[in-house]
Amino acid sequence: MREDEDPVETREWLEALESVIEYEGVERAEYLLSKLSDRATRAGTPMPYAITTPFRNSIQPTDEARMPGDMFMERRIRSLIRWNALVMVMRANLKPGDLGGHISTFSSAATLYDVGFNYFFHGGDDKREPDLIYFQGHAAPGIYARSFLEGRLSQEQLDHYRQDTLENGISSYPHPWLMPDYWQFPTVSMGLGPIQAIYQAHIMKYLHNRELVESGDRKVWCFVGDGECDEPETLGAIGLAGRENLDNLIFVVNCNLQRLDGPVRGNGKIIQELEGIFRGAGWNVLKVVWGRHWDTLFEKDTEGVLQEALDRTCDGELQNYLSQGPAYTRKHFFGQTPELAEFAKNLTDEDILQLNRGGHDPYKVYAAYNEAVNNKGQPTVILAHTIKGYGFGKGAEAQNIAHQVKKLDKDALKAFRDRFGVPVNDDELDQLPYYRPAADSPEMQYMQKRRRELGGHLPRRRRDSSPLKIPELKTFDKLLEGTGEKEMSTTMAFVRMLTILLKDKQVGQRVVPIVPDEARTFGIEGLFRQTGIYTSEGQKYTPEDRDQIMYYREDKKGQILQEGINEAGAMSAWIGAATAYSNHDYPLLPFYIFYSMFGYQRVGDLCWAAGDMRARGFLLGGTSGRTTLNGEGLQHQDGHGLILHNVVPNCLTYDPTFAYEVAVIIQEGMRRMYQENESIYYYITLLNENYAHPPMPKGAEEGIIRGLYQLETVNVAGKAKDKAPRVQLLGSGAILNEVRAAAQMLKEEFKVGSDVWSVTSFGELARDGQHVARWNRLHPDKKNRTSWVHDQLKDQKGPVIASTDYIRLQSEQIRAFVPASYHVLGTDGFGRSDTRWNLRSFFEVDRYHVVTAALNALAEEGTVEQATVIEAMNQYGIDGDKPNPAST
Repeated sequence: MREDEDPVETREWLEALESVIEYEGVERAEYLLSKLSDRATRAGTPMPYAITTPFRNSIQPTDEARMPGDMFMERRIRSLIRWNALVMVMRANLKPGDLGGHISTFSSAATLYDVGFNYFFHGGDDKREPDLIYFQGHAAPGIYARSFLEGRLSQEQLDHYRQDTLENGISSYPHPWLMPDYWQFPTVSMGLGPIQAIYQAHIMKYLHNRELVESGDRKVWCFVGDGECDEPETLGAIGLAGRENLDNLIFVVNCNLQRLDGPVRGNGKIIQELEGIFRGAGWNVLKVVWGRHWDTLFEKDTEGVLQEALDRTCDGELQNYLSQGPAYTRKHFFGQTPELAEFAKNLTDEDILQLNRGGHDPYKVYAAYNEAVNNKGQPTVILAHTIKGYGFGKGAEAQNIAHQVKKLDKDALKAFRDRFGVPVNDDELDQLPYYRPAADSPEMQYMQKRRRELGGHLPRRRRDSSPLKIPELKTFDKLLEGTGEKEMSTTMAFVRMLTILLKDKQVGQRVVPIVPDEARTFGIEGLFRQTGIYTSEGQKYTPEDRDQIMYYREDKKGQILQEGINEAGAMSAWIGAATAYSNHDYPLLPFYIFYSMFGYQRVGDLCWAAGDMRARGFLLGGTSGRTTLNGEGLQHQDGHGLILHNVVPNCLTYDPTFAYEVAVIIQEGMRRMYQENESIYYYITLLNENYAHPPMPKGAEEGIIRGLYQLETVNVAGKAKDKAPRVQLLGSGAILNEVRAAAQMLKEEFKVGSDVWSVTSFGELARDGQHVARWNRLHPDKKNRTSWVHDQLKDQKGPVIASTDYIRLQSEQIRAFVPASYHVLGTDGFGRSDTRWNLRSFFEVDRYHVVTAALNALAEEGTVEQATVIEAMNQYGIDGDKPNPAST
């Protein structure tokens, strides 16, 4: 800051401003300051713009809404919750195996949650659904401890904390898959809670504006750690929340100034940094920095001396003031100048200890929450200043090691008990007892009453919703009949199916097409005009392509979610829609189509969370396969996406070739997810290659769904038919047509017969085989079962050759279940830019390599001469010494 060259003039300006504030109000002062800023800018004056406010509470004490409840009763309840959370973790760590557990995060956030549970977290009633709450993952012990007091969890369950394999176990963190009636959202993979919360609020507004679900005053609460804000996902979508005016969204950032290993911003001020970021993104920012014991000091700070000192104190020092004690604070903070020392002159060491942080003051927290829920037109973030390890004493409070603390020694445990007034005797401490007052005690009566007034207990999750009437397969007859000589891609087949679904009277309004700025790439631009692109404000401009049939139409009631160049955001929107059956009791049918290469590898953590969250919907990997996207090259060509998606246990992966396969898979998926209420989701590849599509073979539906069916038989003509060598050719996706062509070449050029099989899902075939193998292993006294792969191929003749546009591991998944010699072709290695034909030759998956692979397999069995293989390689120009594409 520059030295003041004219203090008198400065004082006159400040007095003038103070006069305006006193007699005309802050609104007038704000207007005058904005006009002065405009004038100075026009004159070319460089302005020291700042979108942060002084390091103090945003709400003045005189403007605070007053908390209506019994603070002393609430403190007793909060203290019992703290105790039971601590004891639960400590008891878990007395067991063999060192189960771990985190207690310092909840210790810092207990008041933040308690005020919410007592006054703000609505549990739902006949007029509205419950609030959606993203709990900070490491705070789970505190949420369990509250549920224990409420009688929702038993002591046995608390004693099985982090023992998920037991019948009454409770999960380490929020996991809906493990506790489907309790947790709403998985949050401990840091950064995922915040971005999902934003898009949940987005979907809530989407449903409301489309007049599908009335959201009313329902809120999405997201509790975030300040260290978690370093994750790109945490802050990456806050601009959407500001732009879409998501006033149904409230972030509470637990600013205990510490990450897992040390300070979040030791040399800076994370609260100030976050204030600027959120304010710049259009959020309503409320800082809860200091507790009410500071109010008197600020009132005395007429010259701003105290405020200036707090503004320049870095977070590392703020941590020292707590960890080193009041003597250190007196010397290093108040001792900086005589003016500051004057503030501490009459303060005892105990008084300095009582100068609490705002996140531990229920009055300050209540005032911020009250303003947040009543704010209109903006999302709100509350930056609450807290202490990590609050209440744990010098051994852990505000220490760098606080996050790793999972137990206290006996003296520290006594101190904790005494500090929070927990009625447990010294001779009981070794047993680490839980404490739950009688059901008719004042504490329990008060606690239950608060929740009844707010509609019921939380967290609470709805498992299922009323089944939907799904269109029958015959609804999609046009896709089942084939295209004749007309060519199209499976992407266009999907678009046609989507168009049919959008017009369906039963489910049309529930279909949610989602794209990340790639609608024209995937041929969906025709839906722009038909259904509109959702935006919360409608279309305020005339699109430049308004005179075209497929112009860019935005609408407040639009059905398409176009989330921009933002895979993480689009995936989060899909998750919001895919969990609408649970969160809104209104199932949606979301179809998110994206470049397959930028699928799981870009948002894998979110895909895994979707499985945990029991999401239901369809992911469509467009331009899939290593060799289909000619011209784009290494960064765009996908040869591994199916493998990646298949690692999610409840994600079903399919690689269809024909329109009828797409129709059968999607119709069956809708039936299972929305009619049978199965908690699964689908990843389906789509191709941009055009070719003719045959009609569906009779009776193929089961094989399509299970992953393998016989597409066609190619026999050698004449008398040699029965004696001709034979192979089984498996193909999927982009390469199945190459396999079909290879079958004809084997017949015509080498007198080799074949059966051609369409593999729609190697993943589902592998899972089926693994389930069968497990059953056989665990039932040695029973007749062995057999897999679908085995059953389909057991009576067929010859070796089996599998070819795909994916890495060989895709086909290798079923090797153990193939009842014959098995050979696989695949596209291992980095992608290349070239024509499809050259790429397929380069990766050795084209028809010529399928033929030579089949002949080589027959030669190994002695059915054909080795010279025939060499002849074929020479004929097709295949160089056996060419470098391996997997390593070049």
